Amino acid sequence: VQLQASGGGLVQAGGSLRLSCAASGRTSSRDVMGWFRQAPGKEREHVATINWSGGYTYYADSVKGRFIISRDNAKNTVNLQMNSLKPEDTAVYYCAAKASGDWSSAYWGQGTQVTVSS
Repeated sequence: VQLQASGGGLVQAGGSLRLSCAASGRTSSRDVMGWFRQAPGKEREHVATINWSGGYTYYADSVKGRFIISRDNAKNTVNLQMNSLKPEDTAVYYCAAKASGDWSSAYWGQGTQVTVSS
């Protein structure tokens, strides 16, 4: 499984960005897709998750109501729409994929930098 994240950039507080993750490889290995982020000096944070059908989603409390995760299985993409961005959303964002279980055995893409200025 290969994952390629894109869409990061610099945005002012209150603005929006849309991250995309292009996936390839065995579909069974990416039944569940997620976005994580890591800010300098902080631990990696699990931001959002979506299952294959899109019928299950998870959001961290810190982004609930502002971020929306979605996927297009026909296009092999997972997106993260980020609205009402705050400076504390500044981080490197990573997409990940797994078949099941915890994220320790997941596939990871390279990160994309999101910077929110105040």
